Amino acid sequence: MLCLLLLAFAWTVPAMAQTEIHRCVGADGHPLFTDQPCAALQATPVSPAAVANVSNLSSVPPPIMCAANLGELRQSVIDAFASHDANRLAGLMLWGGYGRGAAIADIRSLGSLMRQPLLDISPADDPASSASSAAKPAPAGSMADPFDPAPAVATPVSGNQLVLHTTGSDGNGDPRELRFDIVRRAGCLWLRNAD
Repeated sequence: MLCLLLLAFAWTVPAMAQTEIHRCVGADGHPLFTDQPCAALQATPVSPAAVANVSNLSSVPPPIMCAANLGELRQSVIDAFASHDANRLAGLMLWGGYGRGAAIADIRSLGSLMRQPLLDISPADDPASSASSAAKPAPAGSMADPFDPAPAVATPVSGNQLVLHTTGSDGNGDPRELRFDIVRRAGCLWLRNAD
């Protein structure tokens, strides 16, 4: 009996002697696994939850920072709304020429805009949106299909706009329409507030 008691005690001693394993990232960026606190090694602690979140991020596509065509620009706006990320939408806009107050006001309005569901997004001159424009042939400088990933003519016509439809923020459920001018600069399509 004494032998069994000593044997059971011998098995529990190593379990009690084990200390917590600290997961850290060293100053050189390499992972460290140690029994000492990360701060003692001048390393940054990594929680297991943070490691799990990193694997979830890989399933989210990276944002398109330079839309080559209207289809990519449209998808980037949709992705910004899907992630409720005002910064992602702001990254698609040209900010040159804004004063500090106007930029702050626009960023605040983008923040409130991201809290509203996106109902629809379309170019202002979308041929499917009106019968009269569908009956006319497209001018030589316009794009026949604005969502074609490889359009024949890459430069949008002047006055080209992207129209967003969201629910209103006043609570009555009426849709709200926002217009952004589409501008080509440095080989990319950008949004500029149409107001």
